[in-house]
Amino acid sequence: MLDWKSRNAYHTSMKAIVSEKGQVTIPKRLRERLGIRPGQVLDFEEDDHGRLVAHKAIREDHLDALYGSLDVGGRTTDELMIELRGPADIP
Repeated sequence: MLDWKSRNAYHTSMKAIVSEKGQVTIPKRLRERLGIRPGQVLDFEEDDHGRLVAHKAIREDHLDALYGSLDVGGRTTDELMIELRGPADIP
């Protein structure tokens, strides 16, 4: 049986000090391991044991959320554009 501490080399050196503004610096090795980059949004919650848990927030792309929601009635993009804008004026 493996000891859980031996599998996590970060266990003993993962301390940070909370600043007066409530800010904490995530240790560099952990940021690199988890792929946390500048500008990354984290969601924080408290678990049932009183521990603080952070999750990388999934950024929702508003265009992706709309993808496929427009019913174009089986028309191609060209047909839809002609309907919306009229035929192209090509000299």
